[in-house]
Amino acid sequence: MANRRKFLKTTGVIGTVGLAGCMGGGSSDDEETTTSSDTTEESGGDSTEATETTEEKMDFQNGEINFNVSPSVAQEKLQAQYQPIKEHLSNEFGVPAKLKLANNYSAVIQALGAGTSDMAETGPFAAALGVKADKANIALQRKGYGSWEYKSIIVAADEVDVSNLDEMKTYIENNDATIAFADRLSASGCLFPLYDLKKAGIEIGDLPEGGGGNAAFTPNFSSHTGAYETLKNGQADFAGMGGFVPGLQDDFEENATIINEHKGLPRAPIVVSPELTDEEQTALTEAFINAPDKIYLGENGEEGGDDDLWFDDVRKVSVDKYQPVIDAANELGVGTDYFK
Repeated sequence: MANRRKFLKTTGVIGTVGLAGCMGGGSSDDEETTTSSDTTEESGGDSTEATETTEEKMDFQNGEINFNVSPSVAQEKLQAQYQPIKEHLSNEFGVPAKLKLANNYSAVIQALGAGTSDMAETGPFAAALGVKADKANIALQRKGYGSWEYKSIIVAADEVDVSNLDEMKTYIENNDATIAFADRLSASGCLFPLYDLKKAGIEIGDLPEGGGGNAAFTPNFSSHTGAYETLKNGQADFAGMGGFVPGLQDDFEENATIINEHKGLPRAPIVVSPELTDEEQTALTEAFINAPDKIYLGENGEEGGDDDLWFDDVRKVSVDKYQPVIDAANELGVGTDYFK
């Protein structure tokens, strides 16, 4: 609770423009799997008694643990990547664990606020707004690719002769340009690209909350890899995305040129539902902190496989860790209308 109060004290922006139906806030039940609750701990004789005690104290809202996964995770890889986490949570608490793939970041936060999700992985921007809206509490930060930080990038299509934001501004002023972005609630794929465009003097209108009809360009929203594909297919002149995208594409340099980088962004958090008791929130957080390394190695349990998670460690943080995201949201006038 203290973290949320501090967040509300340090931010005062309330958004005034709705999403015009773009986010939807639909169900997060697109994909769901269950782990049996009759698995036993490996530690020996008193594990059954310990599990029963935990069950009596914690029902996680409906007698099961629902872990929500954001759309940044490819659906075909969801089961293999997150299977060890599902099994670990089920074994730890002796209740069924389910994975749910969300339609978008807003759906993740809505599910946490409604109590239909107990814990979720999501982006920094969505998590920060979720805290402000009393729909999420930040529990952990993830570490990936050797760092607790990452970057946002803006890229130009190969045929667009632009090398920096000043040249991009001139290009937009003289052409009917389209910019592809990730999800509207993506920090690296939308918030910071828009933030940097505004700083460069490029008119962004009512984005990211509005339709962008008053922007100097036409926006297109999808996902990180979707933004790249839109650019690659000739449907966008520029794209904003996470700095991890080039490493996922074999042909990136043939189709795109990085013209701007925004470094030092705090890597994405894992959040818990404020509808849980303090004890339940703490227990879920500690379950991750104390988990074996194998939960990051995917279903095959071997390092270096296609089913490895992109992150390999977590640490406890408060919302203060995401102050740069909060500042950028304030600069753009973004508030909690996303979740209405």
